[in-house]
Amino acid sequence: MIELEARLDELRSLGLARRTRLVSGPQGPHVLLDGKPVLLLCSNNYLGLADHPRVREAAADAAMRWGVGAGASRLVSGTMTIHRRLEERLADFKRREAALVFGSGYLANVGTISALAGAGDVVFSDELNHASIIDGCRLSRAEVFVYDHCDPEHLRWGIARAEGRGALIVTNSVFSMDGDVAPLAEIVELAQRHRLRTVIDEAHGTGALGPGGRGALAQAGLEDQVDVILGTLGKALGSYGAFVACDQTMARYLVNAARTFIFSTALPPPAVAAALAALALLRERPERVDRLAANATALRAGLAAEGFDVGTARTQIVPLVVGRPEQSMRICEAALARGVFAQAIRPPTVPPMTSRLRLAVMATHREEELREAARTLGAVARACGFDPRARGPVTDERADAGELVAAGFVDPRDEDGFGQRAAARHLPSSPPPARRGGVFDFEAPGGVRRAA
Repeated sequence: MIELEARLDELRSLGLARRTRLVSGPQGPHVLLDGKPVLLLCSNNYLGLADHPRVREAAADAAMRWGVGAGASRLVSGTMTIHRRLEERLADFKRREAALVFGSGYLANVGTISALAGAGDVVFSDELNHASIIDGCRLSRAEVFVYDHCDPEHLRWGIARAEGRGALIVTNSVFSMDGDVAPLAEIVELAQRHRLRTVIDEAHGTGALGPGGRGALAQAGLEDQVDVILGTLGKALGSYGAFVACDQTMARYLVNAARTFIFSTALPPPAVAAALAALALLRERPERVDRLAANATALRAGLAAEGFDVGTARTQIVPLVVGRPEQSMRICEAALARGVFAQAIRPPTVPPMTSRLRLAVMATHREEELREAARTLGAVARACGFDPRARGPVTDERADAGELVAAGFVDPRDEDGFGQRAAARHLPSSPPPARRGGVFDFEAPGGVRRAA
């Protein structure tokens, strides 16, 4: 049995304890945080639609017309006319035959992946995929090959090792903690060559990238080349819930096989109506997507001028990697004291020694306030002993990994100490190449064995 107080004390000693912060009023570029006005730089309300008057009015009207709850699961009496209308609009937006609305992005990923793979299959998953993808892989009971982040050559090698047992490739399109985009063209090419299904999670791409905000797949001209597109209603579209866009056959199958669709109460009508209104605004005013991109460029330029490594990604997500969790929290709190809310992200959300400030831009920010925020972050980072130009102090990654194990955040059998890699068994083949790589079957009872 876990000793709760002892575990909490241990987390505090490691700089990994968490608490909630209280936001007063609607989500916008500026909020009251614990009673203090701040510039919000960590919200996924990318297009600023969560507090748009038309979106709020639609939710209020829906509550009066349909009530505040659906009352049942989708397959009982929970599917209302407004759910079907949203699914039709989403399918049209994503240019697919059908769409299904789920209760959340987590439920959509877990339900879809576990419905499309099973024992004896192999699922190929990027090592930095979201936790909901990881858990969907686990619940599928399939073996999982975790390929190096955005590395199609390693994915190619893993597919060859699977010897025809591959079921699907699953990846985020835009990675939530790094802001980079998956090599979608290479993934699609490998999937088609080896007759694998593809599941692409566009949670951070929908509404933020591509023509009309249709996502990273549309930006790459590939939206009709994959089997399943997942998207969220709770980020750029400002509401709550998620969806799967696919063909009619896949939609009928998921209605019958996705347990998180079957056994969850349907989305509340106000959330559905809000998503409908937000989608309509996006289609009417696609220039919001351009404004988001311009703001991201302005913030990156300001941060680069301060010496921060902003990487090569060009999305609305900007990670400032600090290293140790304690220092990232000090910078976060110092920035907050100066009116900038940039949340620190620590393990197990990110790997050991990559604690960071994860900045997220909104279309409703002003460029001048983003440039001023960059100057503030540079000043407080240096005041906290982190020199952006020197990329901070060098510390021992192995020590941090050991602390995570001691704190119970990770299983010591997990090879990378934070995510999907764990006890593995080799697929029969020639010896693996000399490289860091993916592993299979984290439910195997034996010790850790590297699969690549």
